[in-house]
Amino acid sequence: MRALQVRELLPDHEGAAIADVPVPAPGTGEVRVRVRAAAVNFPDLLMTRGAYQLKPDLPFIAGLEFSGEVDAVGEEITAWVPGDAVVGGNRFGAMAEYCVVPASALRPKPARLGWDEAAAYPVAYLTAYVALVRGARIAPGEWLLVHGAAGGVGLATVDLGKALGARVIAAASSPEKRDAIQRLRAPEAVIAADPGFRDAVKTMTGGMGADVIFDPVGGDVFDESTRCIAFGGRLLVVGFASGRIPEVSVNMPLIKGFSVVGVRAGEYGRRFPERGAENLAMIDALAAEGRIRPHVHASFDLADWREAFAMLERREVVGKVVLRP
Repeated sequence: MRALQVRELLPDHEGAAIADVPVPAPGTGEVRVRVRAAAVNFPDLLMTRGAYQLKPDLPFIAGLEFSGEVDAVGEEITAWVPGDAVVGGNRFGAMAEYCVVPASALRPKPARLGWDEAAAYPVAYLTAYVALVRGARIAPGEWLLVHGAAGGVGLATVDLGKALGARVIAAASSPEKRDAIQRLRAPEAVIAADPGFRDAVKTMTGGMGADVIFDPVGGDVFDESTRCIAFGGRLLVVGFASGRIPEVSVNMPLIKGFSVVGVRAGEYGRRFPERGAENLAMIDALAAEGRIRPHVHASFDLADWREAFAMLERREVVGKVVLRP
């Protein structure tokens, strides 16, 4: 089978290439899936050069999340049969024609979603759900400011925020991205992610500030966000795409009464398995009901993986990019 295999950890993904490797056999408790689409995520890019916290033994096949059809099952598997349409995630292995995962890593594919959309929603919407529901306990009518709103997780957060009844302000870096967000999600407002955004947020919220701020950017964006968060607000720390890990003087949360909440969706599910299962069930139900709508910016053949990776690195993507093995 064809697979994107990482043989060496090198800059510019030079240690990765399409390889012809044996089709894996499912073991006890495992399922083999014929992959129809695999989403491209920033951790996939980082893992090719050893810059992610997870460092699989070499060689390994890239890819965190996928959609496809059950092809074969191992012993002790009764929940799945060949032909079942599924979505799933593993820490690697998805960017191949077939992948083998534990049966517990699979869920039924929501019927409303095509293969590309189904591959693109699990990680992004799970992160958004853990952030907004578990971390922020967001309520209908609250103001939600989403930074990095054109990215895969950011756009999912805008979408989920609206589904939960929040009033959403989406911040993005370019006019093209802002136009796309407006067209795809129609939030209450779309603003430039330029210095001074706090003034726009304060104006839109009647001087009160945003109740919840979703920040995957960090750096100066985090610093300025502390200046436009409402009293009792929740500032969600999701990542540091800017490259700088910010600091906050504790007198700021004291005076303004806001909380800084770290978001690690996968770790949340590992620490609290029952709640983790509830999180997945909720995003699946929202997808099945059509209340959330994953957006796929572009789809590529597996052979064109470099073009897909480069599109993410150039930060051109609105939503997600997928590969079709």
